[in-house]
Amino acid sequence: MIRNLFLFLALILLFTNLANADGYELKVRIKNLSNKDVILGHRFADKLYPDDTLKLDNSGYGVLKGDKKYPEGIYFFLTPAKKMFDFFMTENQKFAIETDTLDLFDKLKFENSPENTAAMDYRKFITLAQQKITAQKEKKQDTKAEEEAFMKDLKTANEKLIDGQKSNFVGAFFKAVQDIKIPDPPKDANGKILDSLFQAKYYRAHYFDNIDMKDARFLRTPIYDEKVKTYLSRVIPQIPDTVNTEIDKLLTIAEADKDIFRYMLITMFNYSASSQIMGFDAVYAHVAEKWYLPKANFEDTAFVRKTRQTVEKLKPLLIGKTAPDFQVMWVPSDHFTVAQSDSLARNNPHIGNMIKLSQVDAKYTILAFWEADCHHCQKEIPELYQVYQKLKDKGVKVLSVHMLGGVEGKKKWINFVNEHAMYGWMNAWNPYDYTYKKIYDISVTPAIFILDKDKKIIAKRIDPTQIENFLNQYEKLFGKKS
Repeated sequence: MIRNLFLFLALILLFTNLANADGYELKVRIKNLSNKDVILGHRFADKLYPDDTLKLDNSGYGVLKGDKKYPEGIYFFLTPAKKMFDFFMTENQKFAIETDTLDLFDKLKFENSPENTAAMDYRKFITLAQQKITAQKEKKQDTKAEEEAFMKDLKTANEKLIDGQKSNFVGAFFKAVQDIKIPDPPKDANGKILDSLFQAKYYRAHYFDNIDMKDARFLRTPIYDEKVKTYLSRVIPQIPDTVNTEIDKLLTIAEADKDIFRYMLITMFNYSASSQIMGFDAVYAHVAEKWYLPKANFEDTAFVRKTRQTVEKLKPLLIGKTAPDFQVMWVPSDHFTVAQSDSLARNNPHIGNMIKLSQVDAKYTILAFWEADCHHCQKEIPELYQVYQKLKDKGVKVLSVHMLGGVEGKKKWINFVNEHAMYGWMNAWNPYDYTYKKIYDISVTPAIFILDKDKKIIAKRIDPTQIENFLNQYEKLFGKKS
């Protein structure tokens, strides 16, 4: 019994010592920085986060140590002067760092960290070569030969670094920042290129070849975030269906690691929510409905509920959907001219004929919601009327819906229509029912939608000055089909 107890205690001591051996110990000396605090922090995507504070002694020396290792990635020390230098935190977390405030980068050196030393030597090689070439350019000297030699030496140095550090994160990182090698396009017997898009398609298909997207260490560097955002915004075609497919692929890969999945989910959600590209609300709805709402268990329930409500409002208004039908009163143009001087006519809310959106017979219908009090409307609605004058002979009709109700609202409407002579298009309102505001989720005005002959939404939230060009392009692409 006693023997077993001693054995148990011995095992506890053994595991305690092993835990301590697996901790970290950073010995830091920063010359010319006495009795000051420096901050240890890490990178995460495109942001910096603090981890600890180190008090330096009179000689600028201090030690940070602990039993539990830091997650691997790129870390930094920040001085009181808001200057910083970074380094790699790899599996080996017991090493010394020395530098000088006179030049934190140039004076930086490491002891017992061959991976950081190799990375630092490589970075200094690049810096010195670039400085040399820049100096020659400033003297207006030809640098072509030097640049070619530099690129050759850079390739060799890069391959040497990656091969020499392939057992640790430094090698993985410098491989990840490399561009992929794109082969020449295939040619026929006469030397003619068989596929002009071959290289673009190859680049897209192999874009992530040099980085392990399931490796969470890359989250604590700028490269993972940069890779993902560049791929979404510049590598793949900016077509909602295509973007949705690629997002699904990335999120499926990310599910292998909870930290990567959380980062990827938040990134995709914010990317789709902030996009200014028309039609990308379809990406937002897709990401929210398929991924965010069912799997963002880290989010506040109130925010999740609000997101769900937003998606429910958004889905019926996506491009390609049939515009929700609603009813308004179409007021004839001559009533506006009469009502300008006839107070009885101006105050009468019953003039006009009720018409549904679905009853508007046109090749294209421009649906515009606006208010005479709205500053933007005061500029854009007259612009829209001028666009209508150009397009009305091409099968375009405008349903102009004024949203201010009551007698005062009608007075403002009559004055505005007469002031800008906006006759001939369909001036409409509904003094009795405003549910269309909710149906079309109108929070800002003017809100302009373009519908095809079947009342499917083909554009929305579009500036009047863009409409003519949009319809011309739409006709080129889809005119024959329609």
